Amino acid sequence: MDFAMSAKAQDYHNRLTEFMVEHVFPAEAEYHRYREEKGPKDHTVPPVVEELKKIAKERGLWNLFLPSISGLSNLEYAHLAELTGWSLEIAPEATNCQAPDTGNMETLHLFANEEQRKQWLEPLLNGEIRSAFAMTEPAVASSDARNIETTMYRDGDDYVINGRKWWITGAADPRCKILIVMGRTNPEASAHRQQSMILVPTDTPGVDIQRSLPVFGWQDQHGHCEIVFDNVRVPAENLLHEEGAGFEIAQARLGPGRIHHCMRAIGAAERALALMIDRVQTRVAFGKPLAEQGMVQEAIAKSRNELEQARLLCHKAAWTIDQLGNRAKESQVLVAQIKSVAPQMACNVIDRAIQVHGGAGVCDDFPLARMYGWHRAMRLFDGPDEVHLRTIARAELGKEKSPLAAAAVKRQS
Repeated sequence: MDFAMSAKAQDYHNRLTEFMVEHVFPAEAEYHRYREEKGPKDHTVPPVVEELKKIAKERGLWNLFLPSISGLSNLEYAHLAELTGWSLEIAPEATNCQAPDTGNMETLHLFANEEQRKQWLEPLLNGEIRSAFAMTEPAVASSDARNIETTMYRDGDDYVINGRKWWITGAADPRCKILIVMGRTNPEASAHRQQSMILVPTDTPGVDIQRSLPVFGWQDQHGHCEIVFDNVRVPAENLLHEEGAGFEIAQARLGPGRIHHCMRAIGAAERALALMIDRVQTRVAFGKPLAEQGMVQEAIAKSRNELEQARLLCHKAAWTIDQLGNRAKESQVLVAQIKSVAPQMACNVIDRAIQVHGGAGVCDDFPLARMYGWHRAMRLFDGPDEVHLRTIARAELGKEKSPLAAAAVKRQS
């Protein structure tokens, strides 16, 4: 395994770093000023983001996440996604590499027909619209997708959808024009063939976006929404792939999405560590800089260790996907590993940074509180830690013992 950046990735890395330093970081103050002036219930995009998108396009820093478009491998993209994680609210969208649109674009790329791609994928790839993915429900434990109760029944040339979803990221943004909805089309089928996915335009009658849910009291610009589908009728040709393919599509969609989140989490943790180091070198307590306090040094050292460990695991997962494909068992287990490691690591590092900042760490003068809220939530979305840990444990328990292990654990007669 070789995780070093290729010449191509290094070139992108240099150009993206320059873009971050010259344009993204300076835009953060304007972004937050706009949001504060508009208030938490306003989900329009700050104009500075659209300005950044134009610059990114001009510099060829666009749609980097999709190998068929960018030509980048997952490992090459990992180095770049990490950079965007340094400014999580702005940089991913500025380069059209933001969730949930990346997962939705991959889904449409893999499973949509030509007409569906033209209508929805092309404007998403151009950054003209936004999208959302509607799977999670408030009434059931949606970490087991077999529980999903939303119904999608065929009625002539249409499907009629009824149900309630929540935590539907992006749906509050007025640019969100399309939802990918998962629901039950055939309750009599086998467990993993009951669910399907269908495309639902947000302006379809019966689609009621009721509210945007705050995370630790903070409203995301794009919203995390609760949506009611009340006798929503869409043409049968809006079905993705085929009836009963919901689980197949979900696995293809969530694998890359999970590792992309982890790549960005590493970048966010790097920013938290940078803020921590700057803070402790400029603050004095008990007669000497915080940087000379043993407990502070321990916090810095642990953060660096955890960051490097997570990065190596993330790169191994990306490399394995490149070698074997996203659906290979080895890839799925490694994605489960990094998804259960990276968010916790980011929370650890950000929490230490908050601690050394004191009261400043929990207010909005620094980005740490918002960063912590997002990454704590990341331990739940795209599968909670417990689900991924179960996947890892089952893989370990199902392994055939190596000759070395068999000999080492052989019981004495």
